Amino acid sequence: MITSYRNVPKVTTHVLQEMKLKGEKIAMLTAYDYSFAKILDGTGIDIILVGDSASNVMAGHTSTLPITLNEMIYHASSVVRAVKRALVIVDMPFGTYQGNSKEALSSSIRIMKESGADAVKLEGGKEVIESVDRILSAGIPVMGHLGLTPQSIHKFGTYVVRATTEAEAAKLIEDAHLLDNAGCFGIVLEKIPAKLAARVSKEVKVPIIGIGAGKEVDGQVLVLHDMLGITLEFSPRFLRRYHNLYEEIRGSVTSYINDVKSLEFPNEREQY
Repeated sequence: MITSYRNVPKVTTHVLQEMKLKGEKIAMLTAYDYSFAKILDGTGIDIILVGDSASNVMAGHTSTLPITLNEMIYHASSVVRAVKRALVIVDMPFGTYQGNSKEALSSSIRIMKESGADAVKLEGGKEVIESVDRILSAGIPVMGHLGLTPQSIHKFGTYVVRATTEAEAAKLIEDAHLLDNAGCFGIVLEKIPAKLAARVSKEVKVPIIGIGAGKEVDGQVLVLHDMLGITLEFSPRFLRRYHNLYEEIRGSVTSYINDVKSLEFPNEREQY
């Protein structure tokens, strides 16, 4: 559905709220560097998330836990320099907000000041609400993240669908209302039953962005490298690959190697 929101010069948290109220879906993707961010921003994407998934796709770690605050600020700064229109949100990395609201505030201030981003995102509900309140009190926009929370992987021990039990679903609903009432401008719901996600989207005022949470939410997010087929190891049900850049890039590099070794590159027109 194409509406006037495709033409707004800058996406803000207020614009996202209006999109929810008027039923226009929100499109969100991750980016971690200047070049990809510039391409994404030029397409009219609504939100660019500088995700802690950079730990996996950029640094090769097996989880999001190892990436540091300095590394997230580096990636975020690169993205912000490329973006004119999209709202840029930065994941707060593991260890920068859990259990210490003063450190949470300090970390979020560093992200905002040193990267120039528009907002921060953190995982959890009641457990981190003190940090959420403190960050919001400084005027920093916060997006929540519930359901499968990758920074808590060692607690859960698995990446299976979350909130499938009545108790866990009830806690997720409670946490969503808690984040909404605290003043978060949006919430990501990851890998939860579609019916539960639809209920949350209807009950809370703020936009709900899903990843593996069905279509009855206010928007969707995917990891760029997954949806472009640059990374092939990760294949959950919710992932739609729109390209196979892995094979395209591999083919291009193979052709380059062959051309260099056979003296086909450079040719007469490609030298001085």
